Amino acid sequence: AERGVTVCWETAGTQHPKLMDRAARLSLETGGIIKFDLKAFDEGLHMALTGASNRRTLENFRRAAAHVNERPEVPLVVASTLLVPGYVTPDQVGRIARFIADINPHIPYALLGFAPNFYVPDLPCTSVSHAEAAEAAARDAGLTNVRIGNRHLLSRDY
Repeated sequence: AERGVTVCWETAGTQHPKLMDRAARLSLETGGIIKFDLKAFDEGLHMALTGASNRRTLENFRRAAAHVNERPEVPLVVASTLLVPGYVTPDQVGRIARFIADINPHIPYALLGFAPNFYVPDLPCTSVSHAEAAEAAARDAGLTNVRIGNRHLLSRDY
């Protein structure tokens, strides 16, 4: 930051709150962003997906997002959710989106297509209908800036 570099972060949001405050300040000062990976709103589902609670993630998201109006021309905070088939349903996305919209309905939110890998090879790629239903749930929850990412990974399998 001291050399004029734009500082951006991609995080699960689990860092100590003092580090989150420092990250937000550096991003604000340099024109950067903080991208949060919000895997699930339900703590039990988050535990199943990651082995950890999401309490600090949600707390840190709220903490960083409290600064979004300090620099409205470039979003300070953005969020994304991986649409894991059978786990991250449109209802779950709606709950995440309501959480975000209650803070600021203009925070950008990306819904990402899932592709199986060696950890979970038995799940299909996210379907187009799943992604579109999740997008509708996010918009219905009050978000104004929602997009489907990784469209090339979407399938028509279910």
